[in-house]
Amino acid sequence: MPTRLESDFSWQSDLRSQFPLLNNQPICYLDTAATSQKPRNVIRLMDNYYSQHNANVHRAAHQLSASATQDFESVRDKAKVFINAKRREEIIFTSGTTMGANMLAFGLTDLLTAADTILIDSANHHANIVPWQQLAKRTGAKLIAIGLDANLRVDNAAYAQLLTEHQVKIVVLSHVSNVLGTVSPIQNLCQQAKAHGALTVVDGAQAIAHMPVDVTAIDCDFYLFSGHKMYGPTGVGILYGRYQALDTLAPMMTGGEMIASVSFEHSEFAALPHRLEAGTPPIAEVIGLGGAIDFIKALPNNWQACEQALLHRLQTGLSAFPNITLYGAHSDNLAVVAFNINNEHHQDVGMLLDQMNIAIRCGHHCAEPLIRSLGLSGCCRVSIGIYTTEADIQQFLDAMAQVLEILG
Repeated sequence: MPTRLESDFSWQSDLRSQFPLLNNQPICYLDTAATSQKPRNVIRLMDNYYSQHNANVHRAAHQLSASATQDFESVRDKAKVFINAKRREEIIFTSGTTMGANMLAFGLTDLLTAADTILIDSANHHANIVPWQQLAKRTGAKLIAIGLDANLRVDNAAYAQLLTEHQVKIVVLSHVSNVLGTVSPIQNLCQQAKAHGALTVVDGAQAIAHMPVDVTAIDCDFYLFSGHKMYGPTGVGILYGRYQALDTLAPMMTGGEMIASVSFEHSEFAALPHRLEAGTPPIAEVIGLGGAIDFIKALPNNWQACEQALLHRLQTGLSAFPNITLYGAHSDNLAVVAFNINNEHHQDVGMLLDQMNIAIRCGHHCAEPLIRSLGLSGCCRVSIGIYTTEADIQQFLDAMAQVLEILG
């Protein structure tokens, strides 16, 4: 993998060759926000585990189990460094962002009463909305959405007022909108919540593969992300929690692995991180996630600038067409462009592009409240990744010209 600093995109052809699907099929893949493609090193590590080291972790005295445990736990250390957590025990392996949010919403139940409020920003994915709705239903607490401003970012004035007017216990935020690509000033938002004594939960699923994430600098209580959004496997993710906050969580799942001792009269739970990792974990997937972290860390120094240049090319190219509306398109967005062709259904656009071997997503993107706030039933979303090239962008724009002509 190239690691030199370059001023252009010449390294991308070598990097793209590491993604088997992109080399085996004639597809222009612009749906990375839904799931990223996987590089060979991730696939190889998972295959190697199953073919050479397959054993359960933390349980046996034999060499296979010791090897699997070492590989598994080494990923916890990699993840700690990757997001700059202070302790390895603050890294909890989950099945993904959705499970992490549910673990938190369940584990924090005893914190809330009917007098309390949960604030949630309006750009959140359903995975970071519905668990908190259920928590509010169980406890009688209020769930209040933080509105967006004219730039489709969190309305800071409204946020500050809500923090003052309500007894806020939890603030639920999205780092990067999965629909718009807008980036929230997450550190500032967390600081304001902390000043009012509220816990902060940040969904970083759309941020983790497109920007450095430093949970210590952000100073959030919890941060969630999924492996499959960051060139890793499906079925695995991470719940980061500040140790003191994480240690208060009631475990959502109980059983093997998460216990210190068990009798029919009483069970004593293990210490973090195992207390929140009941059952056999997704071992191969965690090992694959470690490969994805290695992959991202080995990217050339200018990879973010190249992604941003491609995003701006997308924004500029789409804006040049007549009868196309872009939503929340700012220069500091990450990896996503949302748009519609005026007076045309988004699904029709997606199907026409699919016939031209271009993969995008159309619909509400699991963010119905945000989509409804825009007065839409859905929209088209183009999303890029580290393997996206200038040729992909040009192919998409050329196809859009044909779509506009067809729908003319």
